[in-house]
Formats: sequence, C-alpha cells, structure tokens
Amino acid sequence: MKFRMLLAAFAAVALLASYTLSVADEKAPGPDVKCPVSGKAVNPKATVDFNGGKVYFCCEGCPKAFTDNTAKYATKANHQLAQTGQLTQIKCPLTGKDCDAAKTVEVGGVKVAFCCNNCKGKVAKATGDDQLELVFSADAAKKGFKAAK
Repeated sequence: MKFRMLLAAFAAVALLASYTLSVADEKAPGPDVKCPVSGKAVNPKATVDFNGGKVYFCCEGCPKAFTDNTAKYATKANHQLAQTGQLTQIKCPLTGKDCDAAKTVEVGGVKVAFCCNNCKGKVAKATGDDQLELVFSADAAKKGFKAAK
C-alpha cells in the first residue's frame, strides 16, 4: 500500500514538473505586443496558430476576423511572431540572400539584418506600416524567416 502511494505521489510530481516545463517554454507576449487586428494589448488566451507559431489577439472576436481575412493581417501577424521569438531570421527579407550582421535596422522593435546597404537603406527610409510591409509581408517572411523550434 505504501509503495502504491509513493508511486502515485511520484507520478503526480513528474506530471506537474512536465506541465511546468512546457508552460515555461512558451514565451508569453510582452506589453509591446499588439493584436494584429485591433492594435490593442493582447490576451494570451486568445490565439490562432499561424506560420509555425501562435498569434495573440486582444479578445475572442479578433481571431475570427483574422481567420476570415488572413491576408489582410498577415504582415502584422508575422511581425508579432518575430517580436515574440517565434520567427527567426535566416535571410534578407527583401532578396532572400545571406545577411550581413553589420547591416541592420530596427523594425517595430525587431532587429532585422539585410544583405546589402541598398536593402537596409530602403527599409530605413520607410516608416510605419510601409516599413512593416517591406520586412514582414507574407512574401518577405517566406524569404527571410523560419519558424523557431
């Protein structure tokens, strides 16, 4: 009887430890992460799987708007995935060529590297949503980023 109780207690501790580790692996969105639909602060419980990661929304209504018109919100969703470390840069998002670590621009709080001064300059001159579109559009994300594992 004592052995069964000990075994059950050990199993409960192992299960709790496993759950704690899996929750710790998930990177919670910071206060600078905004809903791609509304632009408001996000609720970590309102999410949709997208592009190899989890996109966060402000409320339970925004995921439906996102899934109904993903193309409209893809740029901001990819930006959020990069912000939260769910997308990793692998190439220049403009050309798909190898990056030069000395040629970087901060885009919406994300440090982005480019292959050359032409790409860097083009992004540095752009502002706001135009800058995000250059770096995080569906095409740019496909060229320059991959899902972090």
